[in-house]
This record gives sequence, structure tokens and C-alpha cells, in this order.
Amino acid sequence: MWLTRPFNERSTRLFLGILLAALALVTVLNLAVPAGHPLHVSTYTVTLLGKYLSYALLAVAVDLVWGYLGILSLGHGAFFALGGYAMGMYLMRQIGDRGTYGDPVLPDFMVFLDWDSLPWYWLGFDMPGIAFLMVLLAPGLLALVFGFLAFRSRVTGVYLSIITQAMTFALMLAFFRNEMGFGGNNGLTDFRELLGFDLRSDATRLGLFLATGIALALGYVLCRAIVASKLGRVSVACRDAEARTRFLGYRVERFQLFVFVVSAMLAGLAGALYVPQVGIINPSEFSPIFSIEVVLWVALGGRATLYGAVIGALLVNYAKTVFTGVMPDAWLFALGGMFVLVTVFLPKGIAGLLTYRFQNQRLTHRREGEGATTTTGRGVSA
Repeated sequence: MWLTRPFNERSTRLFLGILLAALALVTVLNLAVPAGHPLHVSTYTVTLLGKYLSYALLAVAVDLVWGYLGILSLGHGAFFALGGYAMGMYLMRQIGDRGTYGDPVLPDFMVFLDWDSLPWYWLGFDMPGIAFLMVLLAPGLLALVFGFLAFRSRVTGVYLSIITQAMTFALMLAFFRNEMGFGGNNGLTDFRELLGFDLRSDATRLGLFLATGIALALGYVLCRAIVASKLGRVSVACRDAEARTRFLGYRVERFQLFVFVVSAMLAGLAGALYVPQVGIINPSEFSPIFSIEVVLWVALGGRATLYGAVIGALLVNYAKTVFTGVMPDAWLFALGGMFVLVTVFLPKGIAGLLTYRFQNQRLTHRREGEGATTTTGRGVSA
């Protein structure tokens, strides 16, 4: 089966092994090590790591379309935010009459704005099945409509990138409006519980961290399966020579559309996992700057590798956390300098450096093996 192909790759097994080991280690250090011990991982750190993993899943989604399809999307923040809003709407409905105004149906911000009834597009979000389905359907449908129009019109290159950026900017402006019914510039917040579990409890925080890690593993395997299949090979052909691929008889727009929709749904899932851990979703997640930042994560880690996107997302967001604490007034300059250094000295990203070193080591071992064989052969001949 095509989904099992990634498990035959050494890189996939290594990635999944490291990820699962990290999840187990953090869990043990959080639960089994006392709070005063130097090795103890606090609940705050667990939540922070969970946010990093959700960003890593978003980076994998971007790398799928940029690295293997050649589509530089500057609008994946929109898919991320739509998944986050779908989860936020479910979490808001779970508050019920425990809100500030005590309304059992209307969220607090709607009561404050004198809304009389719940908008039709909020209906059903009190049921987890519908809400979780919309986490995938909302970004997937947007990607389907947008991709169908763009790819059918054969919009490519920088023009497609600009259109994706315009899309997320338009959505940001729309969600900032109070009459849209999504909380305006304050967004959705003050979440209480998820599936009956208290979001403020340490156990729920750890569970969300583990769920995000598992989602990252499954998303990575899905993307590797797509890349290793015929669909992936045709996608790379579209990236490298789209006109020639069309000449060979392939319906390029269909391949582009399928991969684009899958990537958008993964981004929506990342947003849905991000929201309960951070505790808020607002229109700033639609910001084009955020989408550009995600592209920088992928470029830093290594395009067209998938695991490089994970490395880039984790490294940049960890560096952001450190720099904002150490140099709050100049952390943007530190991040910018890091990007410049990587671009100049590591054009293929961190994953390219790792691949280069691994290939050199393998070549060295091969030469040593050939040398030993030659020496043994001469001894026998003598």
C-alpha cells in the first residue's frame, strides 16, 4: 500500500524515532521528575513545545507545495487560521452559561455587541464531530475553490504567490470586522474545556502536546507517501518542467489542485491544535507576514525534505523565544542576521548540510571498504 512506503525509507524511520523518543522523554520528565529537579519539564514548557510542534506541522504543509510542487504559497497562514477559528468556535460553544454574561448560547462578545441570535454559520459547532470536520473542510474548501480558479487559469510563479498573499490579507481584513461574527480584533478566547477536559489542567496540556506530536508524525508520513508515489513524481515534474509535463499528456492542474488541498487541510489541522494550547485565535494569524515567516522556516530548514521544514520551524521559534527574553528590543535583528547567515552559507538549509555530511561519511566508508578489499585481494594473490 502506498501509505506504507515511507516506512521503508531510512530518513522516515529516523525522523519518527526521534520524534516519538522526544515525546516520551518530555512526558517522563514532566510526570516522573519532581518540580524542583533540574531535569523537570514544567507544564509551561510542555505547552510551548506543543505550540512549536503545531508550527512544525504547518511548515511540513508548506514544504509539500513549495518543495515538491514549486508553488510558493504566501497564504498558508489563512488555512492555519481557518482551522484555528473552527476549533475556537467549538471551544467558545463549550463555555455555555459560564461566560461573563451567563448566556447559554451566545458567546460573550456577541452579547456585548447586542447580537440577538447565533449566526447560522455557528450552528453545529457545539458538537465536536461537526467542529472537527470543519477544521479540515473550511481550509480544504477554500483551497479547492482558490486552486481551481488559479490553476485552471495557469497562474504561476510570482503572480500566484502575490494572489495567495492577497487572499490571506483580504481574509484578515474581513475577520477584523465585528459584524463578521468572529470576535473582531480580539478574536476568540477564554476557552474552558475540550471534550470535557479542563484546558487549564496539567494533564490536558500534556495530552494536547502528545496529540500534536502524533499529528505531526501522521502528517509527515502522509506527505512522504505522496512524495514517494506516482503523484509525487508527477508533482516534481510539474515543478521542474510544467510545460513539458503538459506535453506528455498529464493534467497538471489536477495534480496541483490535489496536493494544494491536502496541504491546506494539514495547515488547518495545525491551526486547530495550536488554538487550545495558546488559548486564543485572532485575525493576526491571517497576517501575510506570518505566512512569509513560515516560508522562511522551510527555507532555513531545507526545502523539499519535509524533515528540514520541521527543523526550521522548531529552531526559529525556539530562537524567537530566547531572543525576545534576552534582547526584547533587538530580537528581530538577531533573527534577521540568522536568516542572512543561513542563506549565504547554507543555501540548501540545515537539511542540506546534514545530507552533505551523511553522503561524505558514506563515501568515506565505501572507500575504506574498497581499500580493505583491494589489500586483502593482493594478499591472497601473493
